Amino acid sequence: MEFKETRPLYLLAEIASILRSPNGCAWDRAQTSVTLRPYLIEEAYELYEAIGGGDPAEIREELGDLIYQVYAHAQIASEAGQFTIDDVAQGIVTKLIGRHPHVFGDETAHTADEVTDKWERIKKKEKAHRESILDGVPASLPALLKSYRVQQKASRIGFDWERIDGVVDKLDEEVAEFKEALARSPKGSPEIEEEMGDMLFTLVNIARFAGVNPEDALARTVNKFMARFRFVEKEAAALGRTLEEMDLEEMDALWERAKHAAI
Repeated sequence: MEFKETRPLYLLAEIASILRSPNGCAWDRAQTSVTLRPYLIEEAYELYEAIGGGDPAEIREELGDLIYQVYAHAQIASEAGQFTIDDVAQGIVTKLIGRHPHVFGDETAHTADEVTDKWERIKKKEKAHRESILDGVPASLPALLKSYRVQQKASRIGFDWERIDGVVDKLDEEVAEFKEALARSPKGSPEIEEEMGDMLFTLVNIARFAGVNPEDALARTVNKFMARFRFVEKEAAALGRTLEEMDLEEMDALWERAKHAAI
């Protein structure tokens, strides 16, 4: 097959069109924006993981997979007469120029905080129909990240603790309330769930004050746990044992070896 385009981004648009054509791919023709939605999330997470791994070749590949998702959704919309990939590109061009008056206009902003403040003010004007500054937080965000973004937005209008000490004290209060709920409520009760949520929300607040993204911090800890657990499994196998055959004291000894091995 000969393509009309040779420039990669235009070629990608042509490929998206061909795959959806009568002579294209049956699977691609059957897709809608709704059926493609899970793949969009999956590709975004694969890119997120690749960035964490730091391999440029893998990052480049995952960026390509994510870009194609944009082209596929735009192709479906184009067929419905809604918008084209060029409309998508023009929209973000206009938005970026409009939200950077300190770069493309006469305004000034010398620090990242100043830029953020200008960005939020411009967004507020653009989204004047929104009833709350929190309306811009995607409802489908994972809860940990959503907590972080909600707190960031509330903080920008001054609804925040003055110092991290106050948040740490709040955590002590939430932990005490959680313990009380455990003592008087059955396992898995709504009360325990609520107190657990309050405690986690406060931990996210502490992370924000400490300049740490809680999503990244938890992901790093989970990966560390998995690496150490796999070490324990391998060490047990080397002893001719399975973890099921070991008691907690034996497994804990192997866990300590994993820690000393800087895993």
